[in-house]
Amino acid sequence: MTVRQLRLVVHASDYDQALAFFRDALGMPQAEAYSGPGGAEVTILDAGRATLEICNDAQIDYIDEVEVGHRAAPHFRVALEVDDCATATEAALEGGAMPVAPPTLTPWTSLNARFDAPGEVHLTLFEERA
Repeated sequence: MTVRQLRLVVHASDYDQALAFFRDALGMPQAEAYSGPGGAEVTILDAGRATLEICNDAQIDYIDEVEVGHRAAPHFRVALEVDDCATATEAALEGGAMPVAPPTLTPWTSLNARFDAPGEVHLTLFEERA
């Protein structure tokens, strides 16, 4: 058996707002879109390479302390690598994300910003600096 794709499925009660945020504000290209009965809608956005990051409690506490200053992440957090964290932060804010922590240089040499994004997604935007 081989896993071929990681797909994170977000149940967004305000579908249009979440779609506008991730597709338009953050610039994630639309890969597929489908409509179904009763007004059902789904759009699949390309996020580049996908990984699954498994962390224990101590690592989650450490990441939150470095990036935010206190425990902030719920059970799941989405992290998107961007070319320019400052520019992406502005786009996220203009797109309706609520700031949790500004761009912060981490000990692992990335610049990370945190948000509560449309679709009830706790979001990290990160820029690799090394």
